[in-house]
Parts: sequence; structure tokens; C-alpha cells
Amino acid sequence: MKEVINTIQTEIKKVIKGKDDVIAKILMAILAEGNVLMEDVPGVGKTTMALAFAKTLGLRTKRVQFTPDTMPSDILGFTVPEIH
Repeated sequence: MKEVINTIQTEIKKVIKGKDDVIAKILMAILAEGNVLMEDVPGVGKTTMALAFAKTLGLRTKRVQFTPDTMPSDILGFTVPEIH
């Protein structure tokens, strides 16, 4: 497993420079079947990072552009329980 992880990190590092800790944390989240929200100022490579992971791992990507007033329910939806 360690060899596979090292190979993935090596491939990502070919595209993303100087973000080794971020690469490791994103990979941990993926291996734990979790989610990742990348938040930073514009132009630092968040989309490039996501695309690099997707290409390396053979995954699909979807990009969500957040604004300050975006709520989780705007993306995930919500349910209203029936009250009897």
C-alpha cells in the first residue's frame, strides 16, 4: 500500500509544486472515503490540484463555485420531516 501511496504522491507532485502537506492530507481524506473542501484565495491551484488527483486516480470531478452566502443545503439539498 505504501508503494501505491508514494506513486500517487509522485504523480501529483509532477503538477503541484510546494504543497506536499496538502497533497498528503487530501490523499488521506480520499483513502478514508471522506470529502475535501479546498478553501484559499483565487489563483493558487485548487482546481488544478483536484484535476491532478482525478486524473491520477481515474476519478470524475465536479466543481462547485462557492460564494460567501452559499449554504450546505444549496448543494446537498434538504429534507422536511413529516409531522403527524
